Amino acid sequence: MTKDQLFQRIVGILHDTFDIEPSRVTPEARLGEDLDIDSIDAVDLIVQLKPLLGGNLQPEAFRSVRTVQDVVDALHRMMHGGDGQAAVG
Repeated sequence: MTKDQLFQRIVGILHDTFDIEPSRVTPEARLGEDLDIDSIDAVDLIVQLKPLLGGNLQPEAFRSVRTVQDVVDALHRMMHGGDGQAAVG
């Protein structure tokens, strides 16, 4: 799955799960400040993302994510054999 496909999947999840308008979801959008995703919502988001990785998702890889692009990058690394550590955005 490409990063663009991952981004589109995340836009859909944020809309379906949290009722966030897709137009608000940009790569630069900060999860907390711009999209009002709190820590409990973040856990829900991780649960929704798990099927993309066949259940092999590492929650610790999301500790440093701040933006939608950080989530895309972390997922992409996990899917393609990276170390699973998300870069600080």
